[in-house]
Amino acid sequence: MLYYRCAKAYRLCEFACLMNALTLVQPRLGSYLQEVGYERWSRAYSEGRRYNIMTTNISECINIIIVKERELPVTELAEEMRSLVQRWHYERQTEAEKCKTRLTPSAKTLLFEQYQLLMRIRLDLASDIVYTVLNGDKNGVVEFQERTCSCRRFQLEQLPYVYAMIAIRHSKRDVYDFFFEYYYLSTWKVTYVGVVYLLPHQGDWVVPNKVCDVKFLPLDIRSVSRRHMKSRIPSVGENAQCHKCSHYRQMGHHYKTCKIQFPYIRLNLPIHLNFNPVE
Repeated sequence: MLYYRCAKAYRLCEFACLMNALTLVQPRLGSYLQEVGYERWSRAYSEGRRYNIMTTNISECINIIIVKERELPVTELAEEMRSLVQRWHYERQTEAEKCKTRLTPSAKTLLFEQYQLLMRIRLDLASDIVYTVLNGDKNGVVEFQERTCSCRRFQLEQLPYVYAMIAIRHSKRDVYDFFFEYYYLSTWKVTYVGVVYLLPHQGDWVVPNKVCDVKFLPLDIRSVSRRHMKSRIPSVGENAQCHKCSHYRQMGHHYKTCKIQFPYIRLNLPIHLNFNPVE
């Protein structure tokens, strides 16, 4: 948990405190993270919008969804991927058309959550564009001209959080003007304005001659004699999934790898002795 708190901390002082605690608990991990570089994995040392929604590992998300489809041939797998993208595209397009607010649903929910925290924070004026926000030992300085906050959350997320919102409300500015364009409903609708079409029949394909003349040779690699793995290797500290045999209800193996011979049931069919085949 200390690693995730270090990675998600915005303030440099908070990151330093958590990193010191992590180094005391796991010295090898602390030295390894320091050698890698804080700017590669932490928000506190990030130089841009890299360490939040934009860094979701899309390949791992797709692999979880197409576990069964990966066993299909390449052409069938491509068709399943197209069908998946088409369904996602239509669902999000329909959801965007139903939304009537200025912001996307996720940004609107976040806006309401931040408004509930405004009563606990006090504001001091430094100038018309610089505001000092007092919140116990976590104070902040908001600058409207640069659209920055000392907590670094305003410039990293590109949307106003509680410190910036209390300054925006006091200055009687429009809070929607401080959201990045990606959080607007209009941008969301433009993203899914297109249509994912069905792949036409192979006889209707127009293939250039230079593509038809290419000869695809098999890969010059040696195939592995063992059976290909269908599941990933668990990481260190991760509990491996325990399988249960559907034949004998025993734990630790799958029914396909069960070493106990499944009983063979022989059917006693009646024998007709007086059967004469027709010539």
